[in-house]
Amino acid sequence: MPNGENASDARALPDGGALPDDGDAAVADPTFPGLLGQTVDLAAVRHNIEAIKKASGSPRLMAVVKADAYSQGAPEVACAALNGGADQLGVATLQESLDLREALELRGTSATILAWLWHTDEALELEAAVASGIHVGVPSEEHLAAVVAAGRRANVQPRVTAIADTGLNRSGISVVNGAFARVAPKFAEAHLRGEINCTGVFSHLACADEPDNPANDMQAGRFREAMGMLADSGVAKQLNHLSNSPASLTRPDLSFDMVRPGLSVYGLEPVGGRTHGLRPVMRWEARIPVIKDVPAGEAISYGRTWTTDRDTRTAIIPCGYADGMPRSASGKFDVSINGVRYPQVGRVCMDQFVVDLGPDAPVRPGDVAVIVGTREGEPTADELAAAAGTINYEILTAPRGRTRRRHVGGVD
Repeated sequence: MPNGENASDARALPDGGALPDDGDAAVADPTFPGLLGQTVDLAAVRHNIEAIKKASGSPRLMAVVKADAYSQGAPEVACAALNGGADQLGVATLQESLDLREALELRGTSATILAWLWHTDEALELEAAVASGIHVGVPSEEHLAAVVAAGRRANVQPRVTAIADTGLNRSGISVVNGAFARVAPKFAEAHLRGEINCTGVFSHLACADEPDNPANDMQAGRFREAMGMLADSGVAKQLNHLSNSPASLTRPDLSFDMVRPGLSVYGLEPVGGRTHGLRPVMRWEARIPVIKDVPAGEAISYGRTWTTDRDTRTAIIPCGYADGMPRSASGKFDVSINGVRYPQVGRVCMDQFVVDLGPDAPVRPGDVAVIVGTREGEPTADELAAAAGTINYEILTAPRGRTRRRHVGGVD
């Protein structure tokens, strides 16, 4: 079994000794160091991988850990995903893949890593990636030529996966305009000459969060065409994948050879109104440094947009838009303190925001405010996203700046 979940990264918190390393990150931690903390539950990652594999019916799963594992810490989350049953790891850029490869090696772990977003001018990074065994997604004929050249320089056979554009019209070789039919033989020729090892094709769904949207079946049909084109050209053995998080959980008929979930690995539901037994991975909490009495008729924060209608007490929460709190959520979300919800009032500032406690709340400086929680009744990423007019993905990736991160629930 892969290990390395408990190794620290540069942003990890020192162990405050408050949370047992048993995966129970659902209990508020009043003793985390500093003012603003992010706790990542690796046991929840493992649970979610198992739940996704079961729902998808797929024997193989690629856990997407791009963008520093959605801001949860790529090395630790990657190890947890592998321990939970993930077969491969996916990232966006070549540099991400190289950094992750190095971090896993330091933890005594190895894994197949696929990177799919790169420029043909990244010659040094590409050569380093193929030399270290990174699988490379290829979205054009020009990218294919660059990979072949990099393999020659490194004296290795690059492992590549063709990227088919089946309807998202973002990256990839278009199936509908005949481009894939034209380029597929070039993949096969390079494959048969030993210049590359083409492992198959992948694509990405545009409307998978709407499971019954006919676009999903349209894209699946085009994907099958791309698979057939590669096979007919001479790439017989393929490992093909189309399904992202929502499709993995709701469309097992689209699982093909492997599924490629991202958001659901982190315990957030990708399809509105449906639940799949996932466990949220992230807690985002802040320690209250200041509580003050504010008389009736006083305005709060910049622009004086909110005025007290009674004598009240307020708490300062040391988390602002520099730390990832969306300013667009101002006045529209709650935090939880000692199990009770309190509204945020006035405008979110760069370093802080204000919470209205009411006149008699038993809240003291040093108490912890839960911004995004994991327990029932606590604020969720979905709620904060709705307040900010965005999606839960953006909230999951939001913590930054002075947010200090630690991981619990790892496997020794």
